[in-house]
Amino acid sequence: MAECGTKSPLPAAMAESLKLYEAQFFGFTPQTCMLRVYSSFQDCLYEILLAVETVIIKKMGGATAGRSSDGAAVAERVRECTQEFLSFLQGRVSLISSRMEILLQSSVLTVPQNVVLPEDAPHHKYPHSSQQLAKLEAEMSRLQRRYQAQVFAKQALLAELEEQREAQAELDRVLQWIGERHGQRPREP
Repeated sequence: MAECGTKSPLPAAMAESLKLYEAQFFGFTPQTCMLRVYSSFQDCLYEILLAVETVIIKKMGGATAGRSSDGAAVAERVRECTQEFLSFLQGRVSLISSRMEILLQSSVLTVPQNVVLPEDAPHHKYPHSSQQLAKLEAEMSRLQRRYQAQVFAKQALLAELEEQREAQAELDRVLQWIGERHGQRPREP
């Protein structure tokens, strides 16, 4: 059973691998949650900046009507400024998302030590050591071999019984034939 809590004295690598318990509990890992939030935010940011850039270019294009060279220069300058603003925002979003990921992992998406998943409840209720588990597995394989031997023996006995029935039927036919040849009645089995 894998339980993880924030006050666990486990090594960092083992505690990180136990985050799989959170994934099993929530159905996703905190990292995938943050990746989805981050990518969704980035998509929205790109769409908003594209719309803002388009509006600014249209507004500036109306102001520079009649001067086509100025319109192209304004559009180029707006795109450059949008790219600079986008890189600034991406840096801020990355910083905020890393802080949010730490907060989510430590506070929100952590399964407390006292919470046990329903499928892990028997392990928690009846803990076994690895030696006990090895003994149980050995006993189980021994019982399985015995069961298979009994099944094979039963099959062999049933096959032998069927052969004996066939042999008895053949003997009865031979006795009947002999009895008919000598005029005697065959004896009843």
